[in-house]
Amino acid sequence: MPALAVAEALRDRAAEVAFVTATGRAGTGIAAAQGFPEDSIPLQGFRRSLSLSNLRTAAMTVLAVPRAIRIVRRRDVDAVVTGGGYMAGPVAVAAWLLRRPIVALEADAHIGLANRMIAPLCRRVALAFPVAGRRGRRYIVTGRPVGRSVRAATRTSGRRRFGIAPEATVILVVGGSQGARSINQAAVEAFGRTPPFTVIHIAGRRQVEATRAVFGDEGPGPDYRLEGFLDDLPEAIAAADLVVSRSGGSVFELAALGRPSILIPYPHATADHQTTNARWLVGAGAAVMLPDEECTGPRLRELVGALLSDRPRLREMGQAAREVGKPEAADRIAELILGIAAR
Repeated sequence: MPALAVAEALRDRAAEVAFVTATGRAGTGIAAAQGFPEDSIPLQGFRRSLSLSNLRTAAMTVLAVPRAIRIVRRRDVDAVVTGGGYMAGPVAVAAWLLRRPIVALEADAHIGLANRMIAPLCRRVALAFPVAGRRGRRYIVTGRPVGRSVRAATRTSGRRRFGIAPEATVILVVGGSQGARSINQAAVEAFGRTPPFTVIHIAGRRQVEATRAVFGDEGPGPDYRLEGFLDDLPEAIAAADLVVSRSGGSVFELAALGRPSILIPYPHATADHQTTNARWLVGAGAAVMLPDEECTGPRLRELVGALLSDRPRLREMGQAAREVGKPEAADRIAELILGIAAR
């Protein structure tokens, strides 16, 4: 979560940080669990199709502005940082009306709708990637912030966490927090219940049982570790020799940890940003891209086998990932925010 990574970096610099979230929506409570004060405002996103619920959303959005103004005043805020999403608009408008500087974080390869709308109000927009048409003093390419847990993870700590021998070969398969059916199916077909290496497969909470059923009554063998979700994903990445993954925001964790990867973009991602993310690492020589429609068991087994049999190439891909990763992004953005707040 990029905003949380920046909040950690700000707290390390003795800044007081508080979050504003949407009541009862995804993400609520995450900041509070990390010790940050959290205020919630009733709000929901607009539907992309015609719907009567959009009228309710419009009313909630209008009412969210004065609520955000009260929060900004009560917290005596010096600067506001937005992470995109539908909460960004009301909070940014509140900050602009109160003459507080605004910094927006854009974590993907395209600028989302909320950030496009509030960009004219912002002092700076911190971009994960260069974005065509977004130049000038307002836009700065910082990379995507990654949290302290990512920067602290190592091969040694990851293998200790999972009880894996230092000399073992480890493949990590992960399709995102919700899982990816095509990747889950292909991985089981490619590696079987008794693979010749250790597999850590994060299938997603909603898909883990369906994935387990593919193995039949015997289930996966001891070297095939099937999980629904992992709290410490950075340690799993650090433990791996090769990662098979979607190409959402996790590509920055792969880069920060210097891990070679086979990336399978989600074909229906907004503005096809996962393909753009994948091309970024492929272009750097850090990854191989496998289109979702080609993600079959035999094809995945072929790719993984080819990479594992060419250890010099794997090392080169890992080094390339490290070179393009920007693990210092959170620190850089924190310094930027503090400088703007001081002015």
